[in-house]
Amino acid sequence: MSARERLTDALYGLGWSTVKKLPEPAAVRLGRTIADLAWKRRGKGVLRLEANYARVVPDAGPERLAELSRAGMRSYLRYWMESFRLPAWSPERVRTGFDPKDLHHLTDGLASGRGVVLALPHLANWDLAGAWVTTALGTPFTTVAERLKPETLYDRFVAYREGLGMEVLPHSGGSAFGTLARRLRDGGLVCLVADRDLSASGVEVEFFGESARMPAGPALLAQQTGALLLPVTLWYDDSPVMRGRVHPPIEVPESGTRAEKTSSMTQALADAFATGIADHPEDWHMLQRLWLADLEPRAADGERP
Repeated sequence: MSARERLTDALYGLGWSTVKKLPEPAAVRLGRTIADLAWKRRGKGVLRLEANYARVVPDAGPERLAELSRAGMRSYLRYWMESFRLPAWSPERVRTGFDPKDLHHLTDGLASGRGVVLALPHLANWDLAGAWVTTALGTPFTTVAERLKPETLYDRFVAYREGLGMEVLPHSGGSAFGTLARRLRDGGLVCLVADRDLSASGVEVEFFGESARMPAGPALLAQQTGALLLPVTLWYDDSPVMRGRVHPPIEVPESGTRAEKTSSMTQALADAFATGIADHPEDWHMLQRLWLADLEPRAADGERP
């Protein structure tokens, strides 16, 4: 393990061990202070966030984009402060911490026994939404986590999410899809963050007027298992409660090849994500390159996107 990896692991460990012990108002203040310091430094993440917001809000000038990126960093640090504290939240605090609209799409789908795939973008706090599902609805679910380095950091994230009631599968290794399909065929729930995919299997979509790639997994799982595919968008307001919406199901097209159906469904997913992101751009925590126009020059230079 490199020195940088050890430092990264230690910082996350400090967050989960220390921040969760802070009173909530103190954690909120700490998160806002860190966010403002990071925003003032104008590092790569902040600049990338602004560049991404420029796609979402194309008529925004430099001053508006700076305001958005500041709000975006505060939202991002709210996510981290909440996530570090979630293991210490009481069941009642979790239940009252999230207020989803149109929940009937999810509860009706689960009651039907078909299985449900919830697909979310990097909006607000998807971990809190997941904890709410396991706590308020009493419904366990399965998700996938990217293999992080160092391995000890990946283990921390798995332990954290399993502690919130989630079954966590590693993204690499090739067996995750089969396990997810089995859970859905048994009438279970699968939750996937699905607004960024840089793999060769990603589906090209139009997203805010430009080409991007999103994962094929949610659409393929729905096709192969008969599960409902439901987009979910999340956002913060000025209260301690996170808001959300469960969007109507994305249907499997009646005709076309599997690739054509997957493309159509993934585009519909991207459109639903775009609706939520456009309404609350500051809560979209996309500090990485996403659109193909941003990735291609790096690939041309022989760099991994």
